[in-house]
Amino acid sequence: MSEARRSGIRFEEVTVAYDGTVVLDGFDLTVEPGEVMALLGPSGSGKTTALRAVAGFVRPAAGRVLIGDRDVTGLPPHARDVGMVVQSYALFPHMRVADNVAFGLKARRTPRGEIAARVAEALEMVGMADYARRHPRELSGGQQQRVAIARALAVRPGVLLLDEPLSALDARLRSGMLAELDRLHRELPDVSVLYVTHDQVEALTLADRVAVMDRARLREVGTPEQLYRAPRRTFTADFVGAANLLPVVGAPGGTVRFGDARLKVASPAPSAGAEATLCVRPHRITLGEEAANVLRGTVTAVQWRGATHRVAVEVAGREVVAELPETAEPPAVGAEVPLSFAVRDGVLVDD
Repeated sequence: MSEARRSGIRFEEVTVAYDGTVVLDGFDLTVEPGEVMALLGPSGSGKTTALRAVAGFVRPAAGRVLIGDRDVTGLPPHARDVGMVVQSYALFPHMRVADNVAFGLKARRTPRGEIAARVAEALEMVGMADYARRHPRELSGGQQQRVAIARALAVRPGVLLLDEPLSALDARLRSGMLAELDRLHRELPDVSVLYVTHDQVEALTLADRVAVMDRARLREVGTPEQLYRAPRRTFTADFVGAANLLPVVGAPGGTVRFGDARLKVASPAPSAGAEATLCVRPHRITLGEEAANVLRGTVTAVQWRGATHRVAVEVAGREVVAELPETAEPPAVGAEVPLSFAVRDGVLVDD
């Protein structure tokens, strides 16, 4: 079977309910062969349920799940050709590293002569070849996570499922593991990856595309750059990166009005008098009147954040936040200041 035919995931109107409560509602999504798709959303949004539906741990009340060209909706987990890594690692404490990695191969009745080579290959891939004889208790959290990934890769799955795999690690280890996962994907270009996370940095760093979820439904899908630069939904704009969400009203001449300011927008403006929401990223706002759109207000707070100063300005009764470079001289609290941003940096989003 070709790699393209055994990888890739398709959800077709998948609905999952527990005791009458819908936790995944009419979910439609396609993950292409070799693609990394992140499911991003807050707790309770349905992202882990979607992953478990692929793994075979939950049965949809409606709809189908396909892996490659196979309908796997009714198949047991062991028959689905998937590898899975969960946030708790789920390593067997009484087994050595090599035995943990071999577990899935033995469960699939891989010929005994192949198992040792496959285990060695998987451990080498994650940089854990020298730890094969150790027990999980002798490893750090990051090393245990590598072993869990090796166990998933040893079965050579067409689909790799990652459920919050880095959430138990500290910030430095997470950064290192993100780089390792990115490297692994380059080495396994035919494996489709479904990556569940609530961390936007992980999603934007690792994924080819991101599916944003909220309250059991899919809200928006796009590349990380699309969702950050030009979100279509208010929820996406607010969840993926920091955002100023300004209530505006359509004005004559294809502009919008926010307070006393008339602003130009790149996308078609709403009709005169119609309400809308304008998204402007804080780091795209500058102090002064250097760009086409200018707001005026009073500084209410200034915070130093290492690489940036976070400046909050009250404009028309709303807080507008600008992120200024650390090298810039921030204004004083109480100062009257102009803020400006380019036309292309104001995006109208749909509530």
